[in-house]
Amino acid sequence: MDFPRTPRRIATSTETNYAQTPRRVNTSLESDFPRTPLRRTSAVASDFPRTPLRRTSAREFDFPGTPRRRGAAGEADLPQTPRRRRNPPPQPKSTSSALPHRLVVLLNDHFKTRDDLSKAPSLQSQINGECNALEKSTGELKEKVYLACSEWITRSEEFGRIVDCFGSMLPESQGGDVERMVRIDLPNLAKEVCKIQTIQLYAEKALKLEAMVGNFEDSAFTIVRQTSTNKSVLGLPHLPNFNDSQLKQEKLLDAINVMKEIEQELIEICTSRPKWSNLVKAVDSRVEKALSILRPQALTNYRALLASLGWPPPLVTSQTDTNNKSQLVPNPLLLMDSTKRMIFSQSFLALCALQHVQSQRDARQSMKNEKLQKGPSFESGLWSIDELVQPVASRMEHHFAKWSHQPEFIFALVFKITKDFMGGVDDVLQPLIDKARLLGLSAKEAWVSSMVKVLSVYLEKEIFPPLVIKFRENKVESIEVSSSWLNLIDLMVSFDKRMRVLSSSGIQKIEPLIDLNETFSKSVSILSIFDEHLDWLQIWAGIEVSVAHEKLKPELENEKCWSYEIKDHAKVQVEYNYKFLLCTREEYKAPPIVDAILKNTSLMIERGRALLTKNTKTEFIRKSGVLFLNHFFVLLLQRCRDLELITSAIDEDAMVTIAGSINAARYFESVISEWDEDISFLDLDSGGKKKARSFFADELLFLVKLETDCLEEIMSAILLEFEALSYDYIQNIDQWEDEGEQKCDMSEDEFENGTLSLGFVEALEILRERILKLKDFLNSKDFFDLWRSVAEGLDYYIFSSIPWIDVRFSNSGVYQFRIDMRAVFLVFKPLCARPEAFFPFVSDCLKLLSMNKEDVEWFLKELRMNESRLKEWLCQKGLHHVNSSQAKMILVDRNFGE
Repeated sequence: MDFPRTPRRIATSTETNYAQTPRRVNTSLESDFPRTPLRRTSAVASDFPRTPLRRTSAREFDFPGTPRRRGAAGEADLPQTPRRRRNPPPQPKSTSSALPHRLVVLLNDHFKTRDDLSKAPSLQSQINGECNALEKSTGELKEKVYLACSEWITRSEEFGRIVDCFGSMLPESQGGDVERMVRIDLPNLAKEVCKIQTIQLYAEKALKLEAMVGNFEDSAFTIVRQTSTNKSVLGLPHLPNFNDSQLKQEKLLDAINVMKEIEQELIEICTSRPKWSNLVKAVDSRVEKALSILRPQALTNYRALLASLGWPPPLVTSQTDTNNKSQLVPNPLLLMDSTKRMIFSQSFLALCALQHVQSQRDARQSMKNEKLQKGPSFESGLWSIDELVQPVASRMEHHFAKWSHQPEFIFALVFKITKDFMGGVDDVLQPLIDKARLLGLSAKEAWVSSMVKVLSVYLEKEIFPPLVIKFRENKVESIEVSSSWLNLIDLMVSFDKRMRVLSSSGIQKIEPLIDLNETFSKSVSILSIFDEHLDWLQIWAGIEVSVAHEKLKPELENEKCWSYEIKDHAKVQVEYNYKFLLCTREEYKAPPIVDAILKNTSLMIERGRALLTKNTKTEFIRKSGVLFLNHFFVLLLQRCRDLELITSAIDEDAMVTIAGSINAARYFESVISEWDEDISFLDLDSGGKKKARSFFADELLFLVKLETDCLEEIMSAILLEFEALSYDYIQNIDQWEDEGEQKCDMSEDEFENGTLSLGFVEALEILRERILKLKDFLNSKDFFDLWRSVAEGLDYYIFSSIPWIDVRFSNSGVYQFRIDMRAVFLVFKPLCARPEAFFPFVSDCLKLLSMNKEDVEWFLKELRMNESRLKEWLCQKGLHHVNSSQAKMILVDRNFGE
């Protein structure tokens, strides 16, 4: 029977060929089930391309497109590999060009000279060896091909029979629709097979977990039953029930090992089969029930063991031993004999193993893949060490209640107890932690962390709530509460530093384990209280700001603290060598109040750095130090706004006050920029914004704007004052049109003896006084920018205010104008070598007015003819700022006389 449109040819009843049958079924549900292939191939067959074969018989096959060699019956047709003939027939013309290229290259490499012919035998043996190796590998490849093809034929025949049976089961109306069977029915069949395999795998996992959970429950209930029948775990000092306790510890370790296996299976299911969540929940529910029985029982046995060992010891020595300073508090951990040490070690290791598995469960249930990869975390501390601390804490709290108004005694007692038992903890417990393979954990850190946690809980419940209530009730008059609060904070910060040193003493951090140690180092801080109580953090910050304001209030009201005193004020240096690398407050000429502000701010920032998390650090620093700075900045701005500087006559004291404000802002900007570049501030976030920015960005912008506004105000005041004093001089046209006997081309020595215009003397004198005063009281950076801006403003004012169209400069007028402008340059002579360079327009005007008559006439003539040539001529004369129209306005009415 032949099916229409079928890409195969049926030769016999047992011969089937599906050349176009898809090798793998890919459906939409493929991700839900394992990929189970319908046929398997050997490892050898996978190394070759799967080329569809055309079979002629059960034992005969060939590769399409490959010539076959006809052989006897049962001999497989293989592609004939061309064999190299050792003695090729002689060619009619044997030349080197007729040889293959590879052979020519080979001969050229080995036979470069005639002497190389002696190497021919060795080369021949080498080539023969390589040929033999190639023939051997070819034979091995042939065998692999035989095996692969045979297996492929076998699987193909089996698949053909399955398909034929499947086709015979179809109705006659669909029996010939092979294409539908291949495209629809076979994929559906594959889906069902995958579902069956998934169900089978699910059942196997469920049965395996059922057996493991059952074993775990049996072990847990066995331990509980043994404890109920025998209440006495240890009969110290003779230990009569040593075997019972040892058997119980073995049972506990067996239960923990079973729990580890269960957890490994659940982790594998969570990573590879996330849809099996119901199975995981069911297992977790049963394991948690057993753990709720096993965990308290393990802790109870451990506590009973510690009590039998004599823990906790007395916190202080007896009165008879007080005179002997060498007498220390006895530590039961160091006094154990070998038997007790063995029992304690087993119990300690069992409790560590139980906590290790519990932390793995917590990490998996929280779906934190990073923790699954890095390992379990012990952020809450080690149970075995916490149980050592709890009985000690119960004894310490008896003393804490007596010292509620003297918290320094509380901190001192906790530090003393922690330090006294540190040696025993390190010598006895650290080897056990290493044996439990809790990598990166330190017994010292765990001990210190537990002691800090005890004190933190007591402060959180007994000390801080009354202070908060008192502060909120007496918010206005809370000096006593504020002092108590800050005293407590100082004790906490100092205690944190001492405990950190104590916990890290003798511990060398290993680089790969630094991340693992961070969990404990974060918990060794009593300031972690504020992580959970942000309202307390804001109260603390507000108290810091209010106390700092009260402390600096006398200095803020004292005007001497706002003024900068110059040493040897009478000796005014007029050199123009500036110092632009400023460091200290004196170099910035800032008032003394700045040091007090920065000192208090830095103290607030240092306290904020002691906090643990970025959020608390940022919150506290912004609510305390930054807020305190902003209050002072507003006060600085208000002082500048209260001074009416821009008037017809400048108040010298107001100008000095504004200069002091500029110096203070400049010094603040320098210090805050250094703070901003510190790594501790770079690590803080920028208010939750995606784009990182400076921590003090707003404060720096405020200071820059304050400096710029004040400098502009001083510059405007100086220019307005100069304009008011020189207005009559500038508008007096007659002084430049008067024809006298003076000539404009006089020597420099003659100009030295010239007389300044009377109307210009007062303006220049006031200008000189303002410049020298600012040089004394303004920092060098801002003063350099200021006098250059003033010079630029004067240049523009003089050039734009002279009525060039109406005035006819005579030779005598040009002479007087040069003397007056030279006096302006001399005002700035102490500040630079060539002050005329900062007056470009005035300098060009002087050059134009000093030109002779012939040049002026040529210029006016060329002005009507060639504009481009005139620009070149202006450049040749050194006139780079005045254009041709302005030059015409100056020269058109030039009066040279007769």
